[in-house]
Amino acid sequence: MRKQLNTHMLNFSKAGKKTGEALFAELAFCLFTPQSKAVSCWSAIESLQQQKLLMKAGADKIAPVISAKGVRFKNNKARYLVEAREKVYSSNATQLSRLMSSFKTPLEARQWLVKNIKGLGLKEASHFLRNIGRGDDIAILDRHILKNLVKLGVIKTVPATLSKKVYFEIEEKMRAFSKQTKVPMNHLDLILWFNETGKIFK
Repeated sequence: MRKQLNTHMLNFSKAGKKTGEALFAELAFCLFTPQSKAVSCWSAIESLQQQKLLMKAGADKIAPVISAKGVRFKNNKARYLVEAREKVYSSNATQLSRLMSSFKTPLEARQWLVKNIKGLGLKEASHFLRNIGRGDDIAILDRHILKNLVKLGVIKTVPATLSKKVYFEIEEKMRAFSKQTKVPMNHLDLILWFNETGKIFK
């Protein structure tokens, strides 16, 4: 397990050094993930790249491709992708990379992403930052993680809704648990995901 974790951390760090399409692919992947399987979402990204649609096509051409791969809410997510692309690449292909590097902390970067990229909530923004090696000290609170936090006694129940206030409260409890167990937050996320699903994937 330790070897797998180290390999994933290394891959995340490498992803953070990417620019242009490669880096935007990570952001688009996280835009696709709500209520869709991660494997399906990455397959959709690869298909868009193979067809040279990711960086140029409109939402009308993107929607059927991602739907065919199992991404739900195809029209909204295709539109989010196009809007995000226009937002972060309005000037040049390195804009997203420079932007992410400009923030002093992951919390600052996440705040900007949630405020400026439509379709990215706290969970998705945290996921993107973790996947580019900038997710230290923030939590990706999906249902798998929440269920395992209940099992570990970190929280009492899985909340019915995850408002910003509740998200931050649970994240702080997970942060305290991370310090107590001396397992870094970005490692803890992958461990809990593995405990629930039996595998690690982005």
